[in-house]
Formats: sequence, structure tokens, C-alpha cells
Amino acid sequence: MQFFGRLVNTINNVSNLFSNPYRVKEVPLAEYVAHTLLREENRVILYKNKNAHYWDCLLVNPQSKLVAFRLFRLDNETEAVERFEQYARRLRPFYESSPQPLQLEVLQQLSDCFRNHPHWSLAHVAVETELLGSFRHNRILSCVNSTECEDGCTPLQLACRKGNMECLCELVECHARLDVTDKNGETVFHYAVRGSNPEIIKLLGKKPSVGLNHLSNQGQTPLHLACQLGKEDVVLALLKCHAKCNIMGTLGYPIHTAVKYSHKGCVRALLEVDVNQVQFKDPHYGAAVLHWAKNAEMTRMLIEYGCDVNSVSKTADMALHIMVKRGRFDSAMVLLTHGALANAKGKDGNTPLHLAMKQDHLETIKALIVFGADVEISNEFGETPGLVAARTSKALGHLLKTPDVVDSTSDATRTYDRLLCLDGGGIRGLVLIQLLIAIEKAAGRPIRELFDWIAGTSTGGILALAVVHGKPVDYLRCLYFRMKDEVFRGSRPYESEPLDEFLKREFGEHTKMTDVQKPKVIVTGTLCDRQPAELHLFRNYKAPAMKNKPDVKTTDPFRPLTNPEDQLVWRAARCSGAAPTYFRPIGRFLDGGLLANNPTLDAMTEIHEYNKSLSQKGQSQKVRKVGVVVSLGTGRPPQVPVSSVDVFRPSNPWELAKTVFGAKELGKMVVDCCTDADGPAVDRARAWCEMTDTLYFRFSPLLHSDVMLDEVNDAILVNALWDTQLYICQQQEQFKQLVQELLTR
Repeated sequence: MQFFGRLVNTINNVSNLFSNPYRVKEVPLAEYVAHTLLREENRVILYKNKNAHYWDCLLVNPQSKLVAFRLFRLDNETEAVERFEQYARRLRPFYESSPQPLQLEVLQQLSDCFRNHPHWSLAHVAVETELLGSFRHNRILSCVNSTECEDGCTPLQLACRKGNMECLCELVECHARLDVTDKNGETVFHYAVRGSNPEIIKLLGKKPSVGLNHLSNQGQTPLHLACQLGKEDVVLALLKCHAKCNIMGTLGYPIHTAVKYSHKGCVRALLEVDVNQVQFKDPHYGAAVLHWAKNAEMTRMLIEYGCDVNSVSKTADMALHIMVKRGRFDSAMVLLTHGALANAKGKDGNTPLHLAMKQDHLETIKALIVFGADVEISNEFGETPGLVAARTSKALGHLLKTPDVVDSTSDATRTYDRLLCLDGGGIRGLVLIQLLIAIEKAAGRPIRELFDWIAGTSTGGILALAVVHGKPVDYLRCLYFRMKDEVFRGSRPYESEPLDEFLKREFGEHTKMTDVQKPKVIVTGTLCDRQPAELHLFRNYKAPAMKNKPDVKTTDPFRPLTNPEDQLVWRAARCSGAAPTYFRPIGRFLDGGLLANNPTLDAMTEIHEYNKSLSQKGQSQKVRKVGVVVSLGTGRPPQVPVSSVDVFRPSNPWELAKTVFGAKELGKMVVDCCTDADGPAVDRARAWCEMTDTLYFRFSPLLHSDVMLDEVNDAILVNALWDTQLYICQQQEQFKQLVQELLTR
């Protein structure tokens, strides 16, 4: 029997060894009648089992004499005594403050917390175990601001980390301080930011506290931290509590942090409070907020809030220098299209083009050059981008040669008019702009002073009106890049409102066609309220009235058209650009490109009728013959082979596929032929000019790829402008001759 008794004891001891000695269990008090009571403190008692050599710690309930909770069972007396003293001292406030006996689960939480966090204050333990009633106990109340924790956080900070709103409310009512910092110098507001609950921020921010704007050891206020983590709702909550935006941290102001980490919502929230933050500069580089942007979206938004695109840092760099240096092509494009100076010198006298050459960013190099970057500017070491270009690329080398500027000559005695015609082509109007820039630079005079008549279709019509109204061509290039992102949103057909608002903003909502009368402008539109459709010309002068010509307007069934003096400029532009499948018609008008995508012949016919009308009215002295016609195209796409345009009735699935493919190719070919601005249209215009002894110049570059009318990819558009710039260099003699004729004929 003794053998079996020892065996049972051994098995029990092994079992206890592998079980959790700190697992709280409910036990009958009767089991401990024969045990030795070693220590007793209030409700906590330590017993020793003489036979089994283990020590049990019990928590007894005065209201129940039958059961108790065993807090631990240990086989080492020294450890048992130490644990007893710890439990007896630390448990008391919890069971004394509890109106009901503590539950087993709660005791287990307290036991685990005592062992895992021996240095925590009782208030920390109360937060961890969420025993809200215990906060009113004097011993716990006395340590609500304790930093006795591994990382030096207070109970309030711990409650923030856990996101326990009820604990926070109790602690705030117990006057827990908001300005106490942990070992990292962070206040409770830093913890609240990490907790991601804006309601906690609102609770803590009800009373003013220096903790709201305290800089941590990392040089971050809670607002800096929220901006770094991208927590927009927390940023908004902090700002409502009057967190300051103008506190300098290690990286700079909070807005620098938000921009650095590309958190657009946080940036917007900050700027809505104080838009002047776009002018803040960081402490290290003295750089503006725009220098810190890492993507096009952020760059665009900062500019919209008024950030200076040409702001300079301590190192003399603009944001454009930084974007080029970091290889951020999209951001660089946003800056260029918003007026960034392509030739500004930065650190060591380098222009953005110097940096692009060193980085070997071909796309950026092309973009800078087509936006006017000078390849001959030297840096402080005597290096020019042009020299690097000549060594690295024949194409770049060609761009060293730009059309020579022709000396301006007075045209006071001119007897000939000059006509400029601009084709349609959607966003390819950028090609037109690049050609206009070249002509203007070579002539040294604005386009509107070089021509007496300007005609345009669709995008060419919009540009014609813009030039007549005095908008600089450099500005128009930037405007078109910005316009595409505003107008070509979603899928075709696009919403008309963005285009309408764009045109109203640029031309004025109430500007009339006749408000600017020189030079004369002709914009084509297609009247689609009749069959067949009819070409209509929007003018800024009175239409020519011919004698012996029947007045069709008095006999046709259609309502009369608006007179030029009543026609709004923005509506004329909108009518000319109402391309089918891209935008809805505006009233009874569709895109003028349907009937006159190259408006040259129509413009020449109009001028002929205008002069003839003057002669019939006895005003021959006002008649001026057109001496020079300049026709600009939006670029010719490369020719590609077409396998089939055969459309027939199919007799099997294979033939059905061929028919569908043929119909698609035929449809595209028909549209392209109808709207072709080159080919026969150019041949006829040239022949017409030769017959009337009129000089004719046609410029339309061959593009390496087909550019869609609604293309929005900056890289593709830059390549189209690159092709245009190369074409301009190849046509230098033609440009030189043209400019001489414009200035002298």
C-alpha cells in the first residue's frame, strides 16, 4: 500500500509540474483543514501541504466559508512566499473596490498581469484588466499618473493604446494628467493617434493641454505622427482640438510629413485650416512643401492650393530640380505644365536638363526640351546639357539647332493679308501649339501680330480664339496638358460640363465674338439640325453679304443663327469641338471637323467672299489680297497595313469573323478619310494658292505613333511634341522663309 501511495504522489507531482501552477481554480476550503497555515494577510492565505511538499495561495471570500480561489500552487517555499506577498499587497484594492466577489476569469487576468508586469502600478493593472470600479480606490487613485511601466507610459496612455473609451473616461474623471510623457517623450495624444479612434482625441481635447502639441524625442507632435501614419480622421480631430500646424519638428512642419508620406487627405485637412502652410519651409533644406511631393496627384493639389512652383530651397533648387533628380517624371510634368522654369539654375548651377542628362531619363529630357529647356546653358563647371546631348544622342544634338530669329520689320506699308489655318485633332492641338511657339520665337513677335486672319477647326478653333484673345502660346501648351486631365475623365462619351466650365473659365462666360476684332477669326462648326449637314462659320466680324445671291435664310425652315455680336466665345469654341462619340452636341452644332477638319479652303473662300462683298459695296480700298497662307496640322500618324476591308454576307463562323473585322477596319477608314486634314485637302489648298499667286506653307509633322484625340498619357504626348520639335529642326529653312514673308510681304 505504501508503494502505491508513493506512486500516486509521484504521479500527482509530475502532473503538477507540467500543469500551469498559476492557473486559478475554485477549491473547497475543507481540503485545507489539515494543511499548515504559514501566512495570512486580510483575505489572502498561504498554506503548506506537509506530505506533498507544495504551497498553495488562496483568496477567501468572507461571504462564503465553503469555497475559495487557489491563486497558485508552487513547490518552492521561497518563491511561494514572494508571490504571496505580491498577491496579498496588490490584490487588496481590487477585491475591496469590487461590490461583488471577483470572478475566476478576473482573478486569472490579475494573476497573469502581476507576473507578466511586476513593475506596473495598480492603475496600469486596472486598465489592463478593465476593472473600472477600482479607479475609485485610494491606492489605485494615488497612481493614476504613474510611469511605472516598461516603456514609461501612464495608465491613461495604456488605455489609449488599448482603445478602451470607458477606462479613459474614468481616468479623465480621476484627473489623470494629459501632459505626462513616456520614455520616448510621447504624451497621451501620441498614443491616441496610434489608437486610430478620433473619439478618444475629442475626449482628451475637451480641456486645453500642453500635451496636445508636445514634441516627442523623435521630434514629432501628435499631429506630425498622425500625418506620418496617414490617419485623416485623426488629423481632423486633432485640428478641431486646436492642435497647432506651425510647430517645427525634425522633418519640418506637419504638412511636410503628410506630403513626404503622400497622404493627400491629411494634406488637404491641414490646408483647409490654414492655406499659408504651402509656403512653410523645412529646417534642413529650407525647401517648400512642393519639394517634398512624390507623385503627380500631390504635386497638382499643392499647386491648386497656391504653392509657388518656382520656390527655391537653401541649395537654390526648385521643386522641378528635385523631381528630375528623383526620376519623378509625372510630377515634373505637372510642374512644367504649371509654369515651372525649365532653365532655372539650382545647386552647382545645374538646370533641370543637366540633372536629367546625368540621370539619363530620356522621357524627362524630351519633356524639358519641348518645354523650352536650353541645351547651351553652362553650370558652374562649364558643362552644358547640349554637350552631353551631342555625345549621347543624335536626336538631342539636332535640337541644338533652332530656327534663327529674323529681324522684325515694320509692316506699316503691307498690302497683303496673312492667313493662319489650324486643323482639328483633339489633344493633338499640342502639336499646333509647338509649331506656333516655333514661329513666334523665330519672328520675335506674338502670333496675333503676325496674321490678319486666323481660322480653326475643333481644337484648332479653340486655339484660334485663344490666340486672338491674347493668350500666350507657352501658356496654351501648359493649359492643354492640364485641360486633358480635367476634361477626359471616365469613358467616352465624356461629360460635357467639365469642357464647358473649362471654356467659360478661359474665355469668360459673357465674352462676345466681336469683343476682339483684330485679327479676324473664323471657327468652323457643323449644323446638324438638317440633312445634309451644313458648314457654319463663327466669326468676330459681320458675315459678307453678296449682291445677286439669294437670301436662303428668309426661305429656309430653320430658325435664324446668332449674329457675331451676340455669339458667346466659349459657345463658339464648344460648338467647334463637339466631336461625335467624344462629347454631346451643343444645341444644333457638332464638331466642325466633320466637314472641314482642315479649314484652309473654307477660310480662303470666306476671305474671297468678304473682299467681293466690300467691292460690291463700293469699298474696294479696303480689299486686301491674301499673300501668305500658313496651314498647321496636328501631326500625321504613321501608315499601317490593313489586311481587309471586305464586308460580305458570311456563310460560316470564320467568314463572320472576317466580316466583322473588315467592317471595323472599313468604318475606321471612312472616318479617317472624311476627317483627313492632309492628303487631298492640302493638295487642293496648295493648288488654289498657286493659281492666285499666294505663298502657301504647310507644316504637319509625321508622328512615330498614332495619338488618340483623347490621349491623357503624358509620356505619349511628350513623344508627339518631341517628334514635332525634331520636325521643326528639319524644316528650319522653311520656317526661316515663312517668317521673312510674314514680316516683309
